[in-house]
Amino acid sequence: MRAAGLYPGLGRAVTKATLQSLSAAAGLCTEWCDYRGNPHTVAEDSQRAILKAMSLPCQFAGDLSASAERLREEKLRPPPLLTATRGQPVSFRGKVGAARLILDDGESRDVALSEAQPGFVTMRAPSRAGYHRLEYGEATVVLAVSPSRAPRASDLAARSRPWGVAVQLYSLNYGRDFGDFGDLARFCKELAGYGADAVAISPVTALFSARPDHAAPYAPSSRLFLNTLYAPSPARSAESQQLLIDWASAGPAKLQELRQSYARFQQSGEGRGEFETFASVGGDTLLNHARFEAFDARFRPRGLTHWRDWPADYANATSTAVQALAGNIPEIEFHIYLQWCAERGLAAAATAAREAGMGIGLITDLAVGMDGAGSHAWSRPSDILTGLEIGAPPDLLAPHGQTWGLTSFSPTSLRTQGMQPFLDTLRSALRHAGGVRLDHAMGLQRLWVVPEGRPASAGAYLKYPRGELLRLIALESHRHRAIVIGEDLGTVPEEFRAHCRRAGVAGMRVLWFEQTAKGSFRSPARWDKTAVAMTTTHDLPTVAGWWRGVDIAWRAKVEETDEHATQSARRHDKARLWRAMVASGAVKGAAPSTEETDAVVDGAITHVAKSACEFGLIAIEDILGGEEQPNLPGTIDQHPNWRRRLPIGNGMDDGRAQARLRRLGSIRKRVAR
Repeated sequence: MRAAGLYPGLGRAVTKATLQSLSAAAGLCTEWCDYRGNPHTVAEDSQRAILKAMSLPCQFAGDLSASAERLREEKLRPPPLLTATRGQPVSFRGKVGAARLILDDGESRDVALSEAQPGFVTMRAPSRAGYHRLEYGEATVVLAVSPSRAPRASDLAARSRPWGVAVQLYSLNYGRDFGDFGDLARFCKELAGYGADAVAISPVTALFSARPDHAAPYAPSSRLFLNTLYAPSPARSAESQQLLIDWASAGPAKLQELRQSYARFQQSGEGRGEFETFASVGGDTLLNHARFEAFDARFRPRGLTHWRDWPADYANATSTAVQALAGNIPEIEFHIYLQWCAERGLAAAATAAREAGMGIGLITDLAVGMDGAGSHAWSRPSDILTGLEIGAPPDLLAPHGQTWGLTSFSPTSLRTQGMQPFLDTLRSALRHAGGVRLDHAMGLQRLWVVPEGRPASAGAYLKYPRGELLRLIALESHRHRAIVIGEDLGTVPEEFRAHCRRAGVAGMRVLWFEQTAKGSFRSPARWDKTAVAMTTTHDLPTVAGWWRGVDIAWRAKVEETDEHATQSARRHDKARLWRAMVASGAVKGAAPSTEETDAVVDGAITHVAKSACEFGLIAIEDILGGEEQPNLPGTIDQHPNWRRRLPIGNGMDDGRAQARLRRLGSIRKRVAR
């Protein structure tokens, strides 16, 4: 069958119908409904721009025909990877007959392929989870067989109701400018003494070492490598009393310390064998990241802030000029050395957490995308949606929509590469972790994508293979013995949470959002058992800040809001929260004044700890009773995002914090399963 049979009219001028047919085949939704339920149609120029970013040009009839033919051929061709759940039927395109299954341990089995529907066959997946090889006809594909679900926190922890603390790594304060992996190891040991089973950290993936003032952890250059500023420092810098981190000075100072460490490494050769093994295992992917860092440091001072602006010989990672630069060139080797130091530091922190008795250990955080001007986009452009940004459509909180300055994987590229870009990224997040949090987990099903330079309202939803991705998540988490948390706040597609729950991906249940349709706060006994109970997140107010209205005051500073009306609504919410905490037994008596926050913080932590959720995660800011949140969404310089430090010693010598940790551990132990 020719493409014209699938897409009528391809031989003629491009019509609205033929464009929409190609969009539908590519998983691009041409219609969507806003938060009010009003329908919208995606403009044709937006469709063309998005399809072009997926390597499906369609400006002219000939382009569209070729793109449709390419999609058709790809769907007829056996995919490099199939996913299945162990013991369950799996269907795929093929012919009835015999096939051979080679399990990942080398065992070979003959299997029969029976007809599922015309053109498709079915077989029962083996009971053994893993990456197996299936040979049928002339095709050989990887059969990724997942367990029925990812591990849950209660599967990993010896304690009946595990809990942990969430912290921004940079905020750890043992006297230096900002925290690093060495400080994380120390912090984990301290928390383990209170019975904590996990420490959840903000993303620690690679940013831009040549741009130290860019500290937003959810806008990485690459999610495959680490932020090398977190490498444990071999030297102790002067003790800093500053409440806010000045990244523009602290970042270069840390890099200078690490350069001195590298110079000593070059002279002594100590650990050279281990280093060379690390570099060899990292291969071209690591080498290209180091090249990018070196080039970025060279060109950024000239105002060339995007790799597309670099000289032609360097803008293409596969060019002869780039490939000629070997890993033993000092400046490139320096950046490989930084990754080595960071890798060892993170591994040591993970080991410290487990050896201290934590059943889960570190929970890492995986940003939803990466900066299009960064290392991944430069070195592996075929992986991503070049020319698109991800974000959110217009809604009540953001009437013009949002673009986040990030891009993500192309779903067509994921399929043709056997999901390898996704697997590489997930494995990187899990390699030293007992858990991972997936930022904006709805991206497993769809992402709002916007052509660069256009408003967010010009975007569209792009579908992703949710079932396949969830099965791979279950398989990888099973192999790494790690839990998976999906950030499922905000506008969530219908049935999305149910699919995640079945796959063992735990949702997030945050105190502020656990309200009934009438506005009352839900009893902790009615919280979702399989989800993670939380007081707040890095993007939301702390308990003390919420009670005092600090977040409302900040909003009034940075944008036009009716502060009086918002504070009035907050007073009603405070009364509702206090009543709910009295009902749950978390507090007693009358509600305290706005200035008195200690009792409210104690009550909120107790209320959340009492929840039916199998796992509890409390922000360190709430353990300490702090009023300021790490990040205020929608701001860049108006609020000190990603800069705030904890008190020296991280408040672990504060009697109130110690009491909260002890009470948290006590409650989680005695709440019935």
